[in-house]
Amino acid sequence: MPGDDYRAIADELAAAIGEGRLRPGDRLPPLRRFARRRRIADSTAARVYRELGRRGLTVGEVGRGTFVRTAPPAPEPALAEPGGHRIDLELNFPVLPGQPALLASSLGRLLQQDDTMAAALRPGAAAGTPAARRAAARHLARAGWVPDAGRLLFAGSGRQALAAAFATLVPPGERLGVEALTFPVVKGIAARLGITLVPLAMDEHGVTPDALRAAAPLRAVYLQPALHNPLGTTMPDARRIELAEELRELELFAVEDAVYGFLRPDLPPLASLAPERTVLVDSLSKRLAPGLTLGFLVPPVRDAGPDFAAALRSGAWTASGFALAAAVRWLDDGTAAAVEAEKRADAAARQRIAADRLAGQRLRTDPHSYHCWWELPDPWRADTFVAAAARHGIAVTPSGAFAAGRGHVPNAVRLALSAPPVDVLADALDVLAGLARRTPEDAGAD
Repeated sequence: MPGDDYRAIADELAAAIGEGRLRPGDRLPPLRRFARRRRIADSTAARVYRELGRRGLTVGEVGRGTFVRTAPPAPEPALAEPGGHRIDLELNFPVLPGQPALLASSLGRLLQQDDTMAAALRPGAAAGTPAARRAAARHLARAGWVPDAGRLLFAGSGRQALAAAFATLVPPGERLGVEALTFPVVKGIAARLGITLVPLAMDEHGVTPDALRAAAPLRAVYLQPALHNPLGTTMPDARRIELAEELRELELFAVEDAVYGFLRPDLPPLASLAPERTVLVDSLSKRLAPGLTLGFLVPPVRDAGPDFAAALRSGAWTASGFALAAAVRWLDDGTAAAVEAEKRADAAARQRIAADRLAGQRLRTDPHSYHCWWELPDPWRADTFVAAAARHGIAVTPSGAFAAGRGHVPNAVRLALSAPPVDVLADALDVLAGLARRTPEDAGAD
């Protein structure tokens, strides 16, 4: 078939969803059966399903299948609607009122400086500039830990910094340990780099030291010690110390994702406990905004070792000169610090709203986090709850999206709290709480 025919098939299924012939919660055929029915290649069928997911029309649960996610709104008078538009509790990209004007004011002064602008228009380098490294090191410092400014590297985004770290530490075909529930983007990066992901067992404090030993041999491990995505939880000090000791004993590198660490400035990173075994990755995407991002990569403290700068250059993952100059301006003049302080207060306020509106529900989170993990009550399943929420104009993410393997997937959803205005968030959580108190049949989810 022509290369673009998968889009035509996706359009056909999208129309069926829009017209109600495929309803929220309906399960699509297994991929191979779908391919046989359509007389198309398995790879083409896979592209159809990926395209439907990209459009937000379906959701996949590991080991269970692909389900219809959205449909034309079907209001139910028994539940109050929070509004007529889609409420995003899927993505966490907090942008606060007044933040654009604050950033623009700072950037305006940068644009008026001819010498700074001339430097910003040159190609970026993995090592940035001495001024950029000093500014970034000061800003990334927390709880007594300060990265070595001389070793700090820059990427176009945090995701590109992660890709560079994985590409450096884990050759194609080799094994990267990840938390059993992990940041979904990591799964995509690993697939493109030909890296095998190994799910690591977790308890209420995160990955266990025993899991690292049981999964050997690994080339590296990816961890989120602070404000874990999707769980929202934070590793206690004792667990961090245990993991640091295990990294040394196993001679294993850890890639520490610290993108949410700015919400817990009181908490030292894992890199402070095992600096010679840890690659720390951070970015401005959550600190400031996704459209203004810059990635930071802090290599392990070693005299010689993996060449992360080479990976950034070869992957075309280095930061642009202008992004670097703008970031230095925001870091140096206090703009970034002011925005981050407001976001810490905002995240805490939203957590209080969630605790109030979802009182009595089984939530896991950190009171400083921008998201929380909701273990759903019986008889709800994650896929049907997502579909029911979508019918009320609310988008949430099922647990299957975060599963790193095909083992047990908790019956849960992640709630991202940062996007809606606080009053809209409160109303949306009221609706979700109301759904949870009903059965799927009463809510029209099946």
